[in-house]
Amino acid sequence: MITDLFTNATGRLRLVAFLEGLSFLLLLGIAMPLKYMADMPQPVKMIGMAHGVLFILYFILVINKKIDDQWSLGKMFLAILAGVVPFGTFYVDAKWLKPAKS
Repeated sequence: MITDLFTNATGRLRLVAFLEGLSFLLLLGIAMPLKYMADMPQPVKMIGMAHGVLFILYFILVINKKIDDQWSLGKMFLAILAGVVPFGTFYVDAKWLKPAKS
């Protein structure tokens, strides 16, 4: 099961979607309050950089998934848009990427 996360495009996208969503929540929920309420800008720099890299990787993997699985442009656009909404990548994973139970 865990090896599927690294061996196919869907698994890689699921992993990066989770990490990107988590980094976004950490940025909004922890780093930004620390910056503005405790005058600690360093967490925003660290988490923000990681989030930026993960978002770009998520964007690329969504395009890869669109090509591999012939997603419509609308579905691809919604998946990318989900990357800028808190909890959006978790929704994409649950609705479009999670394997169907047999």
